[in-house]
Amino acid sequence: MMRKTGLLLLILLFSLNIQSQELRCNVQVLSQSVQGSNKQVFETLQNAIYEFMNNRVWTNHVYTMEERIECNLMFNITEQLSADDFKGTLTIQVRRPIFNTNYNTVTLNFVDNDIRFKYVEFSPLEFDLNSHYLNLTSILGFYAYYILGLDYDSFSLFGGSTYFANAERVVLNAQNAVEGGWKPMDDISHKNRYWLAKDMIDTDYAPVREFNYRFHRLGLDVMDEQIIEGRAEITNSLELLQQVYRKKPDPYMYLLRLVFDAKVDEIVNVYTESYAEERNRAYDILTEVDKPNANKYKAILDSSQ
Repeated sequence: MMRKTGLLLLILLFSLNIQSQELRCNVQVLSQSVQGSNKQVFETLQNAIYEFMNNRVWTNHVYTMEERIECNLMFNITEQLSADDFKGTLTIQVRRPIFNTNYNTVTLNFVDNDIRFKYVEFSPLEFDLNSHYLNLTSILGFYAYYILGLDYDSFSLFGGSTYFANAERVVLNAQNAVEGGWKPMDDISHKNRYWLAKDMIDTDYAPVREFNYRFHRLGLDVMDEQIIEGRAEITNSLELLQQVYRKKPDPYMYLLRLVFDAKVDEIVNVYTESYAEERNRAYDILTEVDKPNANKYKAILDSSQ
């Protein structure tokens, strides 16, 4: 009887541990640009990254399988500098379900061009939040926490602060790394991991994080039953991005670019059934703060109620 009880406890603890894992991360490692090398190492690497992202527990919260955050990591290995030294890019895409629908919205669509790491086939991927051990696992840990921060922010106002702080800690630990992407001077246009972390905890960019919450939780999540109220909240949330644009915390404001890279088409679709005054208001804000996509926003004015 005691043995059966002990076995049941072990099964229960194992089940809770499985449910605690937060990410449902699809991983691809592409290597078409690398000629004459052992292609098996890339399959092994892909499996290792998949296990690292999906089987590690990143928070103290319990997740069901249905609650896991969907994300894609696509590594494109462009150079093999030595037997265990690789260089390339990483595309990260993150999705979030919208309440009471089958629709998933993209919250991040980013390409990291500063990917370089060493990997010995079958070697363990070790990670420590308090130190920079392997560049590959630091990159993976950084994006795991960044993804969590975005997701938590979209469900509660500034709910992702703990995870953005962890992402910043990964960055600070890597300041002496020889690989790029971790330091402010590594990219003058602020398109690297250092600036991603810094801007997310910068109070001048707090309205961008508030936009994330209001756009998703108060906007998209209620539109199934309250389409007018939800769309009005989305329109109001655009003013938060306008505040940041007019304040200009830095000359590049790449954090705004990240928002529009993920949201431009979705924002246009929100106003397909809007009324004229609301469409005009949204159009005026969007063409001011997102000039590169001004032509796309013309579709807002062309939509009819």
